[in-house]
Amino acid sequence: MTTRSTRSPRRRTVVALAVVLAVLAGFIIRLVDIQVVNADDHIKDSLDTAFAGKQTLYGTRGSIVDATGQTLAGSILRYDCQLDPLLITQTDADVLEEKSESRLWADVSNDVAEITGQTPEDVRAIVGTALADDPDTQYAELKNGVSTEQFRALADLKMPYITCVSHPARAYPDGAVAGNLVGFMGTDGEALEGLELSQNDCLAATDGERLYERGKDGVVIPGTETEVPAADGGTLQLTINRDLNWYLQQLIAEQTQNMAAQHGSILVYEVKTGKVRAAAEYPTVDPNNVDATAPDDRTSQILRGTFEPGSTFKGLTAATVIDAGGQTPDSTVVASGLENFPNGARVRDSFQHPAYTYTLTGVLIDSSNAGISKFSEKVDKKTRYDYFKHFGIGDGTSSGYPLEANGLIHPVEEWGAQTAYNTAFGQGVTTTMPELARAYGAIVNGGVKMPLQIIESCTKPDGTVVEPELAEPERVISESTSAQMREMLENVFLQAPYAKTVEIPGYRIGGKTGTGEKADLVNGGYKAGVYYTTMVGFAPADDPQYVVVVTLDEPTKVTSSAANATAFQKAMTQVLKTYRVMPSTTSPELLPKFG
Repeated sequence: MTTRSTRSPRRRTVVALAVVLAVLAGFIIRLVDIQVVNADDHIKDSLDTAFAGKQTLYGTRGSIVDATGQTLAGSILRYDCQLDPLLITQTDADVLEEKSESRLWADVSNDVAEITGQTPEDVRAIVGTALADDPDTQYAELKNGVSTEQFRALADLKMPYITCVSHPARAYPDGAVAGNLVGFMGTDGEALEGLELSQNDCLAATDGERLYERGKDGVVIPGTETEVPAADGGTLQLTINRDLNWYLQQLIAEQTQNMAAQHGSILVYEVKTGKVRAAAEYPTVDPNNVDATAPDDRTSQILRGTFEPGSTFKGLTAATVIDAGGQTPDSTVVASGLENFPNGARVRDSFQHPAYTYTLTGVLIDSSNAGISKFSEKVDKKTRYDYFKHFGIGDGTSSGYPLEANGLIHPVEEWGAQTAYNTAFGQGVTTTMPELARAYGAIVNGGVKMPLQIIESCTKPDGTVVEPELAEPERVISESTSAQMREMLENVFLQAPYAKTVEIPGYRIGGKTGTGEKADLVNGGYKAGVYYTTMVGFAPADDPQYVVVVTLDEPTKVTSSAANATAFQKAMTQVLKTYRVMPSTTSPELLPKFG
């Protein structure tokens, strides 16, 4: 029989045991909560403490390559290197006390300076200044942006107080080749200009991160690591040919300097595809050293510059009056060196001459403003305007280059008496090199305008190929008109005063020149004696493959478009060689200048 005296201690024991079990159960439940149920949340919370560690995992920005796959822009590793001043002083003390076989900082700093390109005094001053500010400091910046070769040389010194952290950087292996198109990056890794900027969605990488916990000794605690992987950028392929672009850049640099011009450009347009095979200009930018280039020259004047096309526009007017006005290469008008029109407009040629009975071909050969003005009357103003717009003047090309310029042609309702004639020979209207190249491409390509293309594709990291959305080819003039225009433009290059200069043995070529006046933005009107010269041509004339446009901004040695002739001939010759275009097997027909 259990007495009251024996039941009381037993009851207390049971209660105490229950309490202990309850507490133990609470600990177990809490432990399960911490280690299992909410483990991820607790790890995340711990990563925000003093023992948390985080490492950025850098993705690789995609490359920009040319039509053959050659790299124009790529990513490399650079290193930011630091010193531990406190460890340097401790190491020196151990060396002096013969506790270490290492070397003194005074000697090591000489090697460091030789590797990084600094002076020994500057390197030692980095440590001295840091220690003067804080005798216990363990950080001082040695040099940022160190190359892989320099990093390896520093690592070979095997000094524990030198550490380097890697990060991706942009490199342009061919320097200024296509630099005006490719663009460049800022020191902070942000895209600033050119296709680097406009195609950032294709090229940009997404950085990841690695999170972990560390013990007091800095060692990573096993099981605490979590990682979000980085994603690399895609590969942007352009339509241009790197080697051709390099050659043409040297060529236009030479011609621009020889003619003492402010700027020069060469654009190569593939007639049957609309692809730009070269876009060379001078001055241009080396994306590896942007600061060495004046701010105005860090972009593409080819794609952002506009100009009055001058007499190159006579080709568009001639195509219009043949296609819509019933004219032919042998159609005639009577035009003198100065013509006064019934509406009060006055049109003057660049040279004095009596009244000639010009054929349409002769008007193009002699580049007669008065003659093309009279031919422009064969169609109404609205028709001419509509044809200019169909040729793409004023519409830009949607090339994918940022802030690409558009030409400007005012609505026909705004044409005054003089403008009605001036537009026929390229005054009172502006265009761009891509617009002009595309228009001439349409003139010689059986009358079909192909969309201009600079970007071939973007290949995503998973292999997906994304091609740009392009406009559909558009017929602008008939095949018959195109054939007649090819014949007339070939005669321009056969019979013009500069014919021998542009001649390419074995090939039939054609084209037109233009000398556009430059607007005086300060005083109004045009600048006296200052011109923007253009030469646009195609080859072979019997089966056009390429259009080449050469421009010079304010040449002073020769102020007419003859200044462009030498560069055009060399450029077209190189294009034909590069793409192995066969020589012509037929002979041209000479057309009469006068009726």
